[in-house]
Amino acid sequence: MFVVPCSIANESKIERKMATHSNDRPSEDVPVIDEDETKKLLGAGLELSPELMAELAHKVTELLIERKQNLPDLHAWDGEFREELENHLLKPPPEKGDDPVKVLERAAHDILSIAGRTDHPRFFGFVPSSPTWPGILADYLASGFHVNQATWLSASGASQLELVVMDWIRQWLGYPEGAGGLLTSGGSAANLIGLVAAREAAGQPDGQVVYMSDQTHSAIIRAALIMGVKKENIRSIASDSKFRIDMDALTQSLAEDRSAGLNPIAVAANAGSTSTGSIDPLNEIADFCEEQEIWMHVDGAFGGFAAVTPRGKQALNGIERADSICLDAHKWFFQPYEVGCLIAKDVATLENAFAIRHDILQDTIWGKDHPNFSDRGLQLSRSVRALKIWLSVQVFGMEAFRNAILNGMMFADRAAKWIEASSTLELLSHESLSVVCFRVNPKNSNLDEIALKEINHGVLVRIFWDDPAFFSSTLVHGKYSLRLCIINHTTTWRDVSETLEAIERFGQEILEQRFPAKER
Repeated sequence: MFVVPCSIANESKIERKMATHSNDRPSEDVPVIDEDETKKLLGAGLELSPELMAELAHKVTELLIERKQNLPDLHAWDGEFREELENHLLKPPPEKGDDPVKVLERAAHDILSIAGRTDHPRFFGFVPSSPTWPGILADYLASGFHVNQATWLSASGASQLELVVMDWIRQWLGYPEGAGGLLTSGGSAANLIGLVAAREAAGQPDGQVVYMSDQTHSAIIRAALIMGVKKENIRSIASDSKFRIDMDALTQSLAEDRSAGLNPIAVAANAGSTSTGSIDPLNEIADFCEEQEIWMHVDGAFGGFAAVTPRGKQALNGIERADSICLDAHKWFFQPYEVGCLIAKDVATLENAFAIRHDILQDTIWGKDHPNFSDRGLQLSRSVRALKIWLSVQVFGMEAFRNAILNGMMFADRAAKWIEASSTLELLSHESLSVVCFRVNPKNSNLDEIALKEINHGVLVRIFWDDPAFFSSTLVHGKYSLRLCIINHTTTWRDVSETLEAIERFGQEILEQRFPAKER
């Protein structure tokens, strides 16, 4: 049964009383409005007929399905220089509207298509996103219902659904009852929320220090800076041969900081670093943080959802001991942008950090069993993010998600073996999950690092312009590396193997052009 909060009920009575006793005569200070002018502005011309609404919705669906069907035949990346785009787009806004069907076609063909196609089966750069169709429809549906999920009052159904999805995530990670959090725009916001909670739990001390490995994503550094940690107090700890944080170096750094009068507040551990997919020793870090009485935050934006698989669960053993965890469903849980997540072992730590009372929101207090998600993070106005996860799981079931995630891991394993067997390529890293780092470096070539960087950068450029695939580069302990991140549920082994063959081919061509055999 829906119960109206007392303050709203009282306010309604007051408003009715005021209306009853109001003066019917307009004040002399009130300007006279021309009724004819008012009629012209009524609706402001921003409504469409139901028939045209249906036609345009059908057109959008048609464009999206057409794109999805044609995607494998397109290149994974299509970029353009700003000057060229300005020639097409930098025009003043029209005074009168245009044919809406033509406008939609322009948006699809001349704007949105000029981009990295992160859902392309051969898009291996950065951390791709390959959204499910139910996830896409969920965003359309949520936008149409125009729900502001700021509070329980404004969005009871959507808020309950977010509680359901957050509880799924809690169970997948192995967190206890009492854990909770919220869905965010992505990992950047989620990591910031986690570190702010760490600062508040530590009592906002002076001289705060945050620790992370040299493999940690820049989002953690940015989050630390935003929350007020001085740049010189952000510790980048060396990683070991497997790209995991060096625990001895971490221990020494923290001891030195405490001796200097500084206040360590958190260690940010990796659960799938973006460069190599490495996972820090989570249990060791948990022991260390418990002993030192500081917060353990885990950045699992990329790798966290691997926990739904047996292999991923084993690789992420110890993640359930963290105080807070970041995950991105728009990465390895196949959802459209934007949907990240921050979950804390004790949800009260988030509410202690972020709940701020405001007079205009006094009617939204429903009690502890009816949380306002705006009290757990950065945003007041929030879109409905849980619907796409819920709808996708309802349509496909968890077995399909587990298989899709495992498929990415197995393709990465297979790619690593393919590279090791190659006489042209050198494997630099495949420690876990679905990232493979490698480079063109023919056996017995004796090329120095400068030459190898030049060759591999040349391969990267050739792939950009001459091949359907897209991948990115990184540095692996200072070495320029090509990198494949294989997490798209539509990717086949042929997509992977033909991309590797193209890299070999371009590498050989560049070698022959720039470094004749006698110079190698």
